Amino acid sequence: MAICRSLLFLPLLLFAIAGCAAIAHASDASIPFLLAHKKVSLERLKSGSEQVTVSIDLYNEGSTTAYDVILNDDSWSQEVFETVSGAANKTWEKLDPGASVSHSFVLKSDVKGVFQGSPAVVKFRVPTKAALQEALSSPVRPIDILAERPPEKKFEWRLAAKYGSLVSVLTLVGIFIYMVASPSKSGKGGKKRR
Repeated sequence: MAICRSLLFLPLLLFAIAGCAAIAHASDASIPFLLAHKKVSLERLKSGSEQVTVSIDLYNEGSTTAYDVILNDDSWSQEVFETVSGAANKTWEKLDPGASVSHSFVLKSDVKGVFQGSPAVVKFRVPTKAALQEALSSPVRPIDILAERPPEKKFEWRLAAKYGSLVSVLTLVGIFIYMVASPSKSGKGGKKRR
């Protein structure tokens, strides 16, 4: 009899656990979910230095607004990099669900070597929590500043891939028109008369 009572209690216990898990999941699902994508591009300057452009795209993939959003990318040592334009820090009042913002800044370096930057840090406030929430951007691969690069090839394979089929068709049409319009050598004079 005691076993039967405990078997009847088991579905109620499982239902209560599932309900608590659903409530916990629902409360966590209503927070902002920020994604930050960091990318870096290099450009060799004629002065013999390297220009580094840093871009960070920030997306709110959550279901609520993130407030007091602070972006901080302080991984760029002042001994190696000089700021040309922009700043490594940026703030936004809020970032609504589904919204995105971008920030970029430009640095310059005269120091040769490999540099490994760390991810940018994004802090934001959620109305339901007292502490600031934190997210990290995607990392970037090490960048080789003032590295010896092989000379660029003059032939652009991208252009060949993009326009190659068009050039081939135009060439075939041109050959066909030439063959139709030009008189054939075997047709001159026709057959000899006897």
